[in-house]
Amino acid sequence: MPNVEIYSSPLCGFCHAAKRLLNQKGVEFTEYNVLTDPTLKPKMIERANGGRTVPQIFIDDVHVGGCDDLYALESAGKLDPLLAA
Repeated sequence: MPNVEIYSSPLCGFCHAAKRLLNQKGVEFTEYNVLTDPTLKPKMIERANGGRTVPQIFIDDVHVGGCDDLYALESAGKLDPLLAA
């Protein structure tokens, strides 16, 4: 299984949608809550090449992007191969 990480906030609907898709696929992920631990946000921004919004999703240190990007990969049939790597 790949290492999947998601920077999120509990108030973010897009975060919930991204986690729901990952959960539906049976993917385990590490979640970093930038609302309860604001020290995580600078690291997220650096890793996401300036991305300041949540969610920011990484699969094996590859920056996937946000929720829309995750769903675009799913629609294009490219998410499962990334998760199977």
